Formats: sequence, structure tokens, C-alpha cells
Amino acid sequence: MRFFIDTANLNDIKEANDLGVLDGVTTNPSLMAKEGITGKKKILQHYVDICNIVDGPVSAEVISTDFKGMIAEGEILAALHPNIVVKVPMIPEGIKAIKYFYEKDIRTNCTLIFSAGQALLAAKAGATYVSPFIGRLDDVSTNGLELIAQIRLIYDNYAYDTQILAASIRHPMHIINCAEIGADVMTGPLSAIKALANHPLTDLGLQQFLADYAKGNK
Repeated sequence: MRFFIDTANLNDIKEANDLGVLDGVTTNPSLMAKEGITGKKKILQHYVDICNIVDGPVSAEVISTDFKGMIAEGEILAALHPNIVVKVPMIPEGIKAIKYFYEKDIRTNCTLIFSAGQALLAAKAGATYVSPFIGRLDDVSTNGLELIAQIRLIYDNYAYDTQILAASIRHPMHIINCAEIGADVMTGPLSAIKALANHPLTDLGLQQFLADYAKGNK
């Protein structure tokens, strides 16, 4: 399983990258706005700044909702850096755009996936990644992990190359559960990634080792 971080915060990206386990980054307009990154020029530069930190896929989202607009934006984004993956919304115009980008050898991430049917359409169009939002499904009393399992079964049935990028990860158990099901990638906050390292017995054991070492080396 590959680990992506879902943020536009450069400090968080650097910290995750320094851990040695970061494989890529996903972003969206909301995350950009959270960091105060506004305006086309600043946003495009920020994508380049992210690409200069992480040697892996960086999802950059289009904001147009029509085919021509998505194509125009996507081609600008893809030209920024070889690591850029064009993030396209799951709408009919988005499916058309994904097919276009596939034929142009431009990688895509189909975002806002909430059903297996949507994931199937995206794979048929040639999406590189699909992003099922499991946390948001959980928020409306729907089991997001069941969606991951459905998509995994369908993709395996027909040998689709599209990768399942489990998104809207909220906590470390989401990551573990997605790994058990077979998601190809997870994307979540730095806190969820770092929490995987935590266990009270590890802390207690280390304290005991250090205490015993100190006793023997007085």
C-alpha cells in the first residue's frame, strides 16, 4: 500500500516525507484555501513547490465542470511537473475528460467517488486512480469500507489497471482496514499516518528498557 498525504501544508508534507514512508500528495481547492493559497498564479506555484518536496504523484484538481474547461486546466496542470496527476470530478463531463487525458497519456485521479458504479465508469474511461471518500460516507451512516471492498472485487474481476486511492481517511484504523481490503493507496492527514506508530505497550516497553539500561550503567 502506498501512502499519500492529503494536505496543501508544506510543513506537513516535509514532515511526512522525512518519515521515509510518503509516496505522494493529494490536494483540493478547500485544502489550498485553508493554507491561504488563492489566485491561479499562487496555486500553480504551490503545486510546483509540493512536487519539489515529494518524488511521487501529486494530484492537482481542476475547478471547471465542463469538458473544454477541464481539458484546458488539466493540460496546464500536467505541464507544470512530471509528477502532476490531474484530479477530475466524478461527473459525466469528467468522465469524458478522463477518456481524453487517457488518450493523451496524462494521468488522472477521479475524485468524489461514492459508489461502485462511479468507480466502474472511471475505470472504463481510463482513470489512473479513483478516490472513494470513505470518511464522508461514514458521516452519513454508510459503511465506506464496504465501498472499497466492492470496488476491489470489480477491478479484480476485470483486471482494471485503475488504482483504488482510499480518500477521506480520518484515523489509523481506516488505514489498517483499507490495507486489509486491498486498497492500492491511502491518502489522509499527517496525524493519521503518525498514529500508526503509536502503541502504549511500545511506550511502556521502551521506558523499561531505558530504565534497566540506566540501572546497569550507573
